[in-house]
Amino acid sequence: MTSTVRTTASLAPKDLALGWVGAGKMGAPMIQNLLAKDLKVLVTEPSEARLSPLLTAGATGADALTDHAASKIVFSTLPNDKVLLDVVLGSEAQGALAGVLAPGAVFVEMSTVSPGCSAKVAEALSARGVHYLRAPLSGSTALAEQALLTVLASGDEPAWAAALPFLQIMSSRQFYLGPGEEARFMKLVLNTLVGASSAILSEALALGESGGLSPTAMMEVINESVVASPLLKYKEQTVVSGDYAPAFTIGQMIKDFTLISDTARAEDVPLITTGVILELYRAAANAGLKDDDFFALVKWQSDLSLR
Repeated sequence: MTSTVRTTASLAPKDLALGWVGAGKMGAPMIQNLLAKDLKVLVTEPSEARLSPLLTAGATGADALTDHAASKIVFSTLPNDKVLLDVVLGSEAQGALAGVLAPGAVFVEMSTVSPGCSAKVAEALSARGVHYLRAPLSGSTALAEQALLTVLASGDEPAWAAALPFLQIMSSRQFYLGPGEEARFMKLVLNTLVGASSAILSEALALGESGGLSPTAMMEVINESVVASPLLKYKEQTVVSGDYAPAFTIGQMIKDFTLISDTARAEDVPLITTGVILELYRAAANAGLKDDDFFALVKWQSDLSLR
């Protein structure tokens, strides 16, 4: 079952106990959007620098995961599989969520993690009677700040129904894709296309530069052509200016493409082109661009072509 885009927001109950684990680049602005609606959010975040602005905005800090025992819905935005497994499956003495959340509570996990990791989380939460919604995100930190993200959701339908009013506050589009790991796979599908866009653009622009075209001229024409996309339009100024201050780094793209490749291998799906693109990102990282925006592949390819 697939839900279409939701355009009419449901009413989010303001007295419901909300929890959040992980207030990084994506999590923090989403929490801010909830707080702006006068919702109360209990936040677990080890970085004081990240937590402090949220406390100022009205959030409550949680000293440990055990503090979420009374939370009816807990959201999480975490960096990788390992951290998610530690949060959910760590020993009960450490306050892992699988041993803390009450039966009937809802866990909404919004990170980019592997379907295999997510399935382990689902098994542990199901044994506890906790409803689980996979809800990875499509969009940048800027879109998170503006509540214009797209949510790709799958999992328990009661979790979808409970979480939707809050997801509508934090995003502009929400898709329910099925009862299992469908959202995890959909996120990897989108990330494959996003990462490939930078890779092929870098080679196309290098070819154009060899014929005397400027990045400015090429991006103007590309974005008025049949191959235009919201992503290329969004990155036009980045490419034209040559300022690759990161919105999403090459290092992060390597992490995502490794996850894509590992998942495909587990599913016996050959991804030959994706493997080549992963090596392009690794080469750019080795050239000193690991912490630059992933569209810095354009710079790397241009420098390579001029040698």
